[in-house]
Amino acid sequence: MKFIVSSAALLKELASINGVITTNPVVPILENFLFEIEDGKLTITASDLQTSMITELRVDAKESGNIAVPAKILLETLKNLPEQPVTFSIDKDSYSIEISSDNGHYKLAGENATDFPKVPAVSPDFSVTMSTDVLHRAINNTIFATSNDELRPAMTGVYMNLTDTNSTFVGTDGHKLIRYRRVDVATDNGNAIIVPRKGLNMLKNTLPAENMEVTVDFNAANAFFQFGNLKMICRLIDERYPDYENVIPTENPIKMTIDRLEMLSSLRRISIYANKTTHQVRLKITGSELLISAEDLDFANEANERLVCEHEGDDIEIGFNSKFLIEMLANIECEQVELHLSAPNRAGLIIPAKQDKNEDLLMLVMPVMLNTYT
Repeated sequence: MKFIVSSAALLKELASINGVITTNPVVPILENFLFEIEDGKLTITASDLQTSMITELRVDAKESGNIAVPAKILLETLKNLPEQPVTFSIDKDSYSIEISSDNGHYKLAGENATDFPKVPAVSPDFSVTMSTDVLHRAINNTIFATSNDELRPAMTGVYMNLTDTNSTFVGTDGHKLIRYRRVDVATDNGNAIIVPRKGLNMLKNTLPAENMEVTVDFNAANAFFQFGNLKMICRLIDERYPDYENVIPTENPIKMTIDRLEMLSSLRRISIYANKTTHQVRLKITGSELLISAEDLDFANEANERLVCEHEGDDIEIGFNSKFLIEMLANIECEQVELHLSAPNRAGLIIPAKQDKNEDLLMLVMPVMLNTYT
């Protein structure tokens, strides 16, 4: 089997799916790319059993065939080659691969393609289409709130609830919760699924800069994303997602509006002086002033700053984990944010002051109990 391909074009496609491949995978053959050639089209698959990514490109080939190619050595070779046509010659009996370029010849040992695990086919019980821009925003807004706790697998992914009126994306770890809703993405045959964080990270990193349509098909076991010449199949998390709507407080009589970047910069400075275990900062809202303070009694460190804000309702003093607040404010794009509160022991809501008419973003953060020192 023999084919000729541009080194740069091949490198581009391999780099887009290489993130799936893990070191020391469960099955050693998963350290390889699966190359399949048919009718002058090279289909390349990378997989870790949970997530599979597939891309394709045209090559100059007279015959069909397949081979598993070691990913690391092939990528390193192509990265160090200038742009030029390269010829792959594959011995079907010994699975040896010879790459010929203008610079020289490189020989590496491949493996039998039949040993490569079969990628699951998705029978689309449910499907929806959305733009890559919308999908990118949905992932960006929720993925950072997912949990790393493998004992609560449902929270390690993003919950997607697709209905005939809107689509809701939720990420939570029990301390913070993000709900991102789009009214311009809907489907008549929708359902709710939980997509693992790794698959969404891979998807986010491969979404193109130019806006295009993404088709999302899914059934009870797998989700199938397709855009351009790229496909991603990932196994869904088969768990019950927490009833997140019940956690979101509806009565929040205290409302503060403030410049997002000013508050973010202040929190970044004040958090340097916070306790390194709790990362606790105090927010004291009185009149049109926000006092942000932190202290670390172990090292006699403390800091405070005053910011101007708009404020409705009673004065309040409440504690939060500064890391969570910084993360949330850094992921919002608007100029001003609203902080909705009810009591020092109740969750606070961060909401952009202005939102696109098609989207509804809500961020919830649990308070930390303030220590009182005498």
